[in-house]
Amino acid sequence: MPIQVEFTANGYLHLSGEIAGRYFPADGAVALVRGPEMWLMPTHNSASGGLLLKQRNGRGDRAVLVWEALHKRNVTGPRLAFWDEAHGALRVALEASHD
Repeated sequence: MPIQVEFTANGYLHLSGEIAGRYFPADGAVALVRGPEMWLMPTHNSASGGLLLKQRNGRGDRAVLVWEALHKRNVTGPRLAFWDEAHGALRVALEASHD
C-alpha cells in the first residue's frame, strides 16, 4: 500500500501520525540513501542514537531532519513510500512520481 510523505525545502521529511506511530514508535530513525530511494529505519530506543522524529501537531504528525543524509540532493515535495517488511524500512522515492 503506497504511503504519502513530503520533503520540505528546509530538509525535513514529514510523516503522518499514523505512519509514525505504526513504524517508528520510539520516535527515532536512521536514514540512508540507497539508489533512487531513502530508507528510513526505526531505532528501538533513544539510546540507539539516530534521528529524532519531532511531533508537529496535535494529530501526532512527525518531522525528521534528513537533509544531511540526502548528500546535497535537492529533494522537495510529496513522494510515495512503502513499508518493506523484509528490511524493516520505510522506502521513500527520491524522484517525484509523474501520474
